[in-house]
Amino acid sequence: MAITHPFLEWFGIDETVMCRVLTEAMGRGAEYADLYFEHARRTSISLEDGIISRASTGVDQGVGVRAVMGDQVGYAFSESLELEAMLKAARVAATIASGQKPAEPQAVKLREVPNRYRLARDWDGVGVTERLPMLRKVETLVKGMDPAIENVSVSWSDGDERVLVATSDGTLAADRRPMAALHLSVTAQKNGVRQSNGGALAKRDGFEAFTDEAVAKVCREAVARTMILFEAKRPPAGEMPVILAAGASGILLHEAIGHGLEADFNRKGTSIYASMLNQKVAPDFVTVVDDGTQEHERGALNVDDEGNVTEKTVLIENGVLRSYLHDRISAKHYGAGATGSGRRESFRHAPLPRMRSTYMLGGPHSYDEIVKSVDRGIIAEHFTNGQVQIGAGDFTFYVKNGWLIEGGKITAPIKDVNIIGNGPEALKNVVMAANDPKLDSGGWVCGKAGQGVPVSIGIPSVLVKKLTVGGVHG
Repeated sequence: MAITHPFLEWFGIDETVMCRVLTEAMGRGAEYADLYFEHARRTSISLEDGIISRASTGVDQGVGVRAVMGDQVGYAFSESLELEAMLKAARVAATIASGQKPAEPQAVKLREVPNRYRLARDWDGVGVTERLPMLRKVETLVKGMDPAIENVSVSWSDGDERVLVATSDGTLAADRRPMAALHLSVTAQKNGVRQSNGGALAKRDGFEAFTDEAVAKVCREAVARTMILFEAKRPPAGEMPVILAAGASGILLHEAIGHGLEADFNRKGTSIYASMLNQKVAPDFVTVVDDGTQEHERGALNVDDEGNVTEKTVLIENGVLRSYLHDRISAKHYGAGATGSGRRESFRHAPLPRMRSTYMLGGPHSYDEIVKSVDRGIIAEHFTNGQVQIGAGDFTFYVKNGWLIEGGKITAPIKDVNIIGNGPEALKNVVMAANDPKLDSGGWVCGKAGQGVPVSIGIPSVLVKKLTVGGVHG
């Protein structure tokens, strides 16, 4: 019986076409091949100074063809889904192998997948006239929160992505992936001094998720982050205890530790964690997971970009390194199961092991207990950017908002702070973690090898006993 699925008709293909292209990709002896069909529609609107400055809707469609031989990958893509164009791409990908007897792809079987982002209404059914009032509402709401606010910039984006993955070992998996994000930037002026900050709300969800309550919350957060900067100072510089605040501080966990647990870096021996499986890398109360199963989270996926159903992967369990994040190639290399972590930016890119929603579970302490334990240190609350050397884990992060702690009490807001350290060392130096884990909804995009993918991050309040703080020398 022929396979039936709406996406087959959508892309204008059938089993015969997929088999022909896969056969061509394996025609020079590749041991495995896959096809990644994608159709993406994206809308974006920007409002600045009360004027809609930009509005666009675009459609992107194509297929990526991958041929694999051991650890080597041949990859090509076509923006046309005409058979000859796809066969041409397959021949290019096939050149990774040569001279061996061609293998035959297996007949594909449609895989059952979960539905982690059900929508009341798909984005292709939402009109531009419904989106525009959202931006106006945000601008009016923010400007009404403080008379010092002089400018509000609001940007909106949403997308509807259809994906179909066919593999030479017989998998056919389909996914329809929504995404929406609201970003705002706030500028305020007091006595000739200007301060700016922002906020965001991003989810794999529909228009119905952006309720008045949810939008008002992100507006309040953006305004509070901006206005506190007028009172904030730079803290003293030096090595000191640092509390990573629950939520957005998960970016440090993601960048300085999570990337080092992606299996390709370990397979190639470039990660400091390459020889640490089943070894102690953190205190007993530290458990870190990467999770693709959280409904409507920005990092959630029904299937990854290799057609594998995603899972909740425990990376560090009670302080012990238990797993890396695997794509198909690294899973075979390590003799491990795929973790549903093969991801790509689009059909123009080959998949790589990537994070989805990376976070630390709550610990045994309370937030107040952690603050009281610090005689002199800071709380890092809101980050704007950073740099990480993935192999060694050395990092520098810029903290836009934070707090000074003196004598076990929060005494003053701080701003414009760099924190410098090493991810693996910082993990070992975690001495307390609160039972207040929080995911941040700030529209994070993870970059790797020139590809960007949406992710979620999170962490409870965590005390690192020493990091270098770039503040004011005195």
